[in-house]
Amino acid sequence: MGRDLQDATFELLFDTEQDGAETLKDKAAEAEEGNALRHVASLSMTKLADGFINPKLVLSWLVGALGAPAVFAGLLVPIREAGALLPQLFSAGWVQAQTRRKWIWAAGSLVQGLAAAGIVVAALALEGWAAGATICALLAVLAVGRSFCSVSYKDILGRTVGQTRRGTVTGLAGSVASVGVIGFALYLMVGPGAEMTVILVAIGMAAALWIAASLLFSTLDEQPAETADAGEEGPFAALSYLNEDSILVRFILTRGLLTATALAPPFLVLMAGGEEGSGLGQLGALVLASALASFASSYVWGRLADRSSRQVLIRSGLLGAVALALAVGLYLAGVFAQVWVASGVLFLVMIAYHGVRQGRSTYLTDMAPDEARAGYSAVANTVIGTLLLISGAFGGVASLLGSEWAVAGFCLMSLAAAAVARGLPEVEEIDRG
Repeated sequence: MGRDLQDATFELLFDTEQDGAETLKDKAAEAEEGNALRHVASLSMTKLADGFINPKLVLSWLVGALGAPAVFAGLLVPIREAGALLPQLFSAGWVQAQTRRKWIWAAGSLVQGLAAAGIVVAALALEGWAAGATICALLAVLAVGRSFCSVSYKDILGRTVGQTRRGTVTGLAGSVASVGVIGFALYLMVGPGAEMTVILVAIGMAAALWIAASLLFSTLDEQPAETADAGEEGPFAALSYLNEDSILVRFILTRGLLTATALAPPFLVLMAGGEEGSGLGQLGALVLASALASFASSYVWGRLADRSSRQVLIRSGLLGAVALALAVGLYLAGVFAQVWVASGVLFLVMIAYHGVRQGRSTYLTDMAPDEARAGYSAVANTVIGTLLLISGAFGGVASLLGSEWAVAGFCLMSLAAAAVARGLPEVEEIDRG
């Protein structure tokens, strides 16, 4: 990309009225424009890949179509979420010991691509129990690769893109990727029918996107990190942040309660009677609702997060609570099973979910001390991984009474999250040095 085109694109996409580059080192500030665009392109590809391989929908459909026992479909989401979050406590110190951390993210993206390619091969060669076990194992590998991307990314973003533009990077990438996912969903809805080939091609494209993102991100102009020996304190050193930083504890509590927006959608599908739908048309409708929510909200949430990520967390919690309360009310009224009613509520919940994603990422990136972002990210994600398992178990127990009880519980969690988030300071007021 020529310099003039790069400058014009940067000015079009980002808020240049505020001098966000003042939060960067001199050389990093000079390279910010090109780096920001590389961030957007790389994240767009990985987020699109996420949409193509969505464990809640796409992989669940795949293992069912391959004749695998239902237990494997139930394992997919816990494997993906816990595998991506729990290892970060052990990898954070090693990440901080590296002088250039872009290679960690690039390697993690490459691992995800290779694991996705392996899933395609497994689906072509295996069926039944063997297919389910192999796909779950490959998803675990993919999740570990994702964990290395996650634990390193906020630090890389914080050192290569100015503070007032970080939310825009992630929000814009989400909106760009959602366009591709919308196209995928529409094809599933109006395409040739429940053909395995369609899903395998999509997963193969996800593999290619992760590999391409890895190659692009490796070209990032990243200056060497100053704390190359930060990994010598051991894997549990990051837990000390919980004792030292009350803001981090409140942030983690807020984020933990906001997991309700991630855990509620499967129960909404059950309330709508979606357990009977196994064709690509049904799958396409669910993917479409999620993609439209991302497209409509990710960039907006990102821009809002650049102004106040605290407000984004509060509003996301409130919107999630309202949408989930609406779901319960419509269900009790006997109209929730109508396809557009359920889809509309799911759309609102997913908008809240994307707000949570943008708000939590931007707040943590801006809140953490410059040389401790990897540690803050690791301890937060490890705790959240544990809370996800606990919240998931809570939802499972509540669903024994009926899916509407689980949704009602998640509604209360979202409301509580908004209340807790009100006690967070505006990140611009935090003097971290």
